[in-house]
Amino acid sequence: MDTTSHHTTLIIGGGSAGISVAARLRRAGSADVGIIDPAETHYYQPLWTLVGGGCAPLASSARPQARVMPAGVVWVRDRAETIDTDNQIVTTGGGARIGYDHLVVCPGIQLDWTTIPGMGEAVTTPWVSSNYTYELAPKTWEMIRSLRSGTAVFTMPAGPIKCGGAPQKIAYLACDYWRGQGVLDDIRVVLVLPTPALFGVPEFADVLATVVARYRIEVRLNSELTEVDPESRRAVVIDHATGVTDDIGYDLMHLVPPQSAPDWIKRSPLADPTSLAGYVSVDKHTMQHTRYPNVFSLGDASSSPNAKTGAAIRKQAPVVVANLLSVMNGQPAVRQYDGYASCPLTTARNKMLLAEFDYTMRPHPTFPPWLINSQRERRDMWYLKRYGLPLMYWNLLLKGRA
Repeated sequence: MDTTSHHTTLIIGGGSAGISVAARLRRAGSADVGIIDPAETHYYQPLWTLVGGGCAPLASSARPQARVMPAGVVWVRDRAETIDTDNQIVTTGGGARIGYDHLVVCPGIQLDWTTIPGMGEAVTTPWVSSNYTYELAPKTWEMIRSLRSGTAVFTMPAGPIKCGGAPQKIAYLACDYWRGQGVLDDIRVVLVLPTPALFGVPEFADVLATVVARYRIEVRLNSELTEVDPESRRAVVIDHATGVTDDIGYDLMHLVPPQSAPDWIKRSPLADPTSLAGYVSVDKHTMQHTRYPNVFSLGDASSSPNAKTGAAIRKQAPVVVANLLSVMNGQPAVRQYDGYASCPLTTARNKMLLAEFDYTMRPHPTFPPWLINSQRERRDMWYLKRYGLPLMYWNLLLKGRA
């Protein structure tokens, strides 16, 4: 079939996963790599929590996409729309038909603002925001800085989301600010979590329990936001354990929308048929597609059951590249990803808990405990979050060096 162009390796998505894989392929000597991505700006999204908490400038989270594109990679500035796996062709929104020998799928995750009634309308009002978009993160800080009394609600949806700790992190940053301003006693803080515990790893959940007690946060476990009434400023929350719903009035609300694979991925032959979320079906260790051996996926759009974090991508990218190169040479994909992810949980405006874990849901520390005990709040970890990780991202991860 006719194609506009063809690449030995075609990557869908120019976020952290796509750029880091492309950089590693180029460093390994791959001469023909293409990336499909329409974005003009590349974002370091983990910084948006700190922007929303008034601890970092928004501009430092963005750079031109052209500056992070690896040298020698062909950048197709368009949006992928369909994948024909039989003929190995990706069609873009602009009508280009791009052939491939091997495909890496990492288009990221979509924010489903319309899934919860009233959510999309609520974030346009002065009392509701979300750190999950570049445009709204500064609004979060303005709301936090202005609140002196009333009720503040922080929500988290069920299902996988980008950075599962982010819904909690902004609550802790806000509470620490309000405590410093002497107004925390006048603010009712409600944290709505769909999970049965504050965190899936008990060692970290225990630390977070002391944090919520310190700020006197009202935690609603096994609970979800089901509806928002922006006009009356009411949030409807259901407790799945009891089936009881509660109507909570709010003066400030930080929302996290439900998330899923991009709709076009859900409709593609690559989607996991057993999941409504439609993520790309991969072997969770090799990151190779379960039905198409010349296709790999990593990052937020893959079905691997790890936490969807940048740290996970940092460990997945070398596995994908090693296995992709093996397949190119007629060898099996044998490199293994163990599910490592980390969640830098900002618990105050100068402290952080670095939660590192893997598929076993047990602590998986980078540093030996006798050197750095990461199972407690630490000030040095705060500096890692604020300065060290962004430097690593821009200068090492995106260049295939970390």
